[in-house]
Amino acid sequence: MQELGRLEDLPEDYRAALTAQNLVPLWPSLRAVLPPGKPTIKTRPTVWPYQPMRPLLMKSGELTPMEKAERRVLVMANPGHSLEKMQASSTIYLGMQLLLPGEWAPAHRHTPNAVRMIVEGEGAYTTIDGEKCPMHRGDLILTPTGMWHEHGHDGKAPVVWLDVLDLPIVYYCEASYVTEGKAQTVDAEAIDRAYQRGGVVPAPMFQRSGKTFPMLRYPWADVRKALEAIATTQPEVEAVQVAYVNPENGHDCQRILGYSALMLRPGETVKFPARSTAMVFHQVEGGTEVAAAGHQFRLADADTCCIPGYERINLKNLSADTPSFVFTADDAPLQKKLGVYEVRSRENTP
Repeated sequence: MQELGRLEDLPEDYRAALTAQNLVPLWPSLRAVLPPGKPTIKTRPTVWPYQPMRPLLMKSGELTPMEKAERRVLVMANPGHSLEKMQASSTIYLGMQLLLPGEWAPAHRHTPNAVRMIVEGEGAYTTIDGEKCPMHRGDLILTPTGMWHEHGHDGKAPVVWLDVLDLPIVYYCEASYVTEGKAQTVDAEAIDRAYQRGGVVPAPMFQRSGKTFPMLRYPWADVRKALEAIATTQPEVEAVQVAYVNPENGHDCQRILGYSALMLRPGETVKFPARSTAMVFHQVEGGTEVAAAGHQFRLADADTCCIPGYERINLKNLSADTPSFVFTADDAPLQKKLGVYEVRSRENTP
């Protein structure tokens, strides 16, 4: 590829004249923004084990009362983006949030979309625009952009969940902000039961709800059953995987990030081709080895890792006797809307 001119090759007075008019020559920096063949990747393969994190999370409950925190979260930052930027990847924010018995995290709404993957504990709930969603281990709860939400806890032990937000990309667009509110009135319980089975919708005279996000809670018990059913009835399928979608139109459940659940049969290895999107893997049950980019991460319950884009990924169930269940997140919905999503075969992967 042709070598381009350098900034220092230009006369100093010419550079000063450009600076005075807020102008910059493109060619010295062109390869930085348009590198040949593959993007410049800042995201590093990174793992966040839950067991060493948990005591630090519980300690935060002793050190910082809810009124001083609003949301008590330990952010899982990728060193490739620098820790202060609070990014797991270029578009994904991850955090582990703690709610103690009797606490209430006040109502607010914000422009970034969020989901909660429940890690441990019982008795907590999220109220979203008046809809109360109980939290059980493995449940996925949406808190979409602009919707009021608050968290409460009527149980007896700490409740922890994984927050996944599209905060980095919304912040980059200079569109990220929060509005504080008052405690909500509960109008209804979560309506996930109305959409428990694919192909079945409320009737008679079914009309779409008119809501952008008709289903806010995806119970793990139902997701697990769906995965087990696929594994039993389709033994030939290469990857036992389900996507979290809008039940009324089949689209991704949110606009920017996509989510799925994966089951690895005992002893099974699943190979993902190199894709343009970074991927987050969170262990719901069992144990999985994630191998990519020269790294091998052994995930136990509630461990989380992030793998950059354009890397082939191998997932291996570490047990020969029991299945492994993994929750995944990526920004494929955004990349597809932008027209930059791609899957690379082994032959054309650099």
